[in-house]
Amino acid sequence: MSAAITEYMDVAQLTIWAFWFFFAGLIIYLRREDKREGYPLDSDRTERSGGRVKVVGFPDLADPKTFVLPHSAGTVMAPRVEAPTPINAKPVAPFPGAPFEANGDPMLSGFGPAASPDRSKHCDLTFEGLPKIVPMRVATDFSVAEKDPDPRGMTVVGLDGEVAGTITDIWVDRSEPQIRYLEVKVAANNKQVLLPIGFSRFDKKARTVKVAAIKAAHFANVPTLSKPDQINLYEEDKVCAYYAGGKLYATAERAGPLL
Repeated sequence: MSAAITEYMDVAQLTIWAFWFFFAGLIIYLRREDKREGYPLDSDRTERSGGRVKVVGFPDLADPKTFVLPHSAGTVMAPRVEAPTPINAKPVAPFPGAPFEANGDPMLSGFGPAASPDRSKHCDLTFEGLPKIVPMRVATDFSVAEKDPDPRGMTVVGLDGEVAGTITDIWVDRSEPQIRYLEVKVAANNKQVLLPIGFSRFDKKARTVKVAAIKAAHFANVPTLSKPDQINLYEEDKVCAYYAGGKLYATAERAGPLL
């Protein structure tokens, strides 16, 4: 039996064309959906045209949709009209496309590697509705494995080799059991600050934790928490952004040219 519908078309040909149309439609749908946040793009073209030119690209923005947030946190619409975020930096030259330089303390500027979004000031929650990331003094059912070094009591050392403080507690993730932060008592001012575990390097024999991102003196300015036993989404990004900013701004050599 022949699968040909006409002399020029058969079932296999229809199937492959149906797949191509479906796949093209899927790509367009996904591109519209991923433009629900972050679009239209900030552009000099928009400024020069008085707001008439919107840099969106193809395909256009999706129609607004209302999303219901978990844990009775209300609803949010996307895309939505948002006020532009002020940039805490200035161009180093007067021509379009010139690089920007952060104002004030670059590690606290919220610019470049130290940038962080204006996230919700609510804790990330577990499925049960409990704060997800908490210190072990709260999550008493967590413990350090016997074969692993317990960082509590270890000395924190900055990239300059100076003592920054002492680790007083471990912050764990209740949903994905792992260490997220180390709580540090800063030697300079006795503040309690958090150190993301990804920026830590342990020396079990010396009982030290080396932080290559920032100097010891920089720990005095690490963003603090509004509550001693909780960290909200906004604070998480602020803390991590501070250490990330140190990878470029902690020393003059890092911020300067390679050649």
